Amino acid sequence: MTPRSIEVVLFDLDDTLHDDTASFRKAARRVAADVSAERGLDAEALAEAYVEEAFAFWGELTAAQLNTRVANIRRQLWAKGLARLGIADDKLAERCARAFNAYRREYLTVFPGVLELLRSLRDDGKRIGLLTNGFAETHNEKITLLKIRELFDAIFIADEIGMVKPDPQLFAHACTVLGATPRASAMVGDRYERDILGAIEAGLFTIWVNVRGEELPAGATPPNAVCDSILEVRQILEGASTAVAQGS
Repeated sequence: MTPRSIEVVLFDLDDTLHDDTASFRKAARRVAADVSAERGLDAEALAEAYVEEAFAFWGELTAAQLNTRVANIRRQLWAKGLARLGIADDKLAERCARAFNAYRREYLTVFPGVLELLRSLRDDGKRIGLLTNGFAETHNEKITLLKIRELFDAIFIADEIGMVKPDPQLFAHACTVLGATPRASAMVGDRYERDILGAIEAGLFTIWVNVRGEELPAGATPPNAVCDSILEVRQILEGASTAVAQGS
């Protein structure tokens, strides 16, 4: 364990604090089932087509795309998914996008132990930040529905800040706002390339919550700690503090 005295802890949102992938897929399947009933196409194929298009878009998000409305993005992604099944219908794509957003709200819930973790860290005197590549247009509602807003000292949403992970400057900015150096801050996230790599470059202590059991990319700098559950984060942070105390 690398010795650190952690004052600030930054958390990713999707698939770190709640199961975004599950809610995303469930909503996509419901939309696809609706379309299947109307058009008689393969619901599973449509759901997977949309999921693949969406994962590709969000996985390659750049700062240049931050001014695009999420409603338009979703409409375009559904249009691409429908096109893969031979359907060109902009009005249908727009209906799919609206229905997807409505269905997804029904599945939003934090992972077990998240609320207790955040509260305990604040009770320990740590300042807590939320750092997400989402868009304020939808993520402010998501944060409210998850009932976690009041547990953060600051919330950093990509399009409000004008930067996206893994830009190291975004991590450094969050640390500055929360009143700590990167050396005295930690980043907790589920995506190595987005959450961990940029934080390493910015000088933060990094905890990779590897919920998908992924391999570290070849030649990549390893995080300070790896776990497969958010429930292990507090113990890891305590371990870092203990290392500091023993080294003093």
